[in-house]
Amino acid sequence: MSSAETATAAPDARTERRAKRIAKHLTSFAREHGGGDAVVEYVGSVATRIVVVGADGAWGDQVAPSYAVGKRAAELAGLTLHDDFEGELGLKVKTGAYEWKRMAGIQI
Repeated sequence: MSSAETATAAPDARTERRAKRIAKHLTSFAREHGGGDAVVEYVGSVATRIVVVGADGAWGDQVAPSYAVGKRAAELAGLTLHDDFEGELGLKVKTGAYEWKRMAGIQI
């Protein structure tokens, strides 16, 4: 099988199971917040973070064991995938007092 065929092949059973489990959480979040957009990004070399932004500006995340699992979970949840967290997606995020306090604490 060529690398092009591998890239487009259906996910294996383990990837699909993991993705479905994560997708349940993502779907629930999107339902509570009027839909959702997502970015799937690497966290080091061992995991992937799925950042979800709801239509109301609320945001959350889930960690997946691989990029393939994270991307598949976002797809199963019906989220709109973005390449990065800049531009319109970043502007949609509404941060509250908790986030501002936490960010300030990190800098101290």
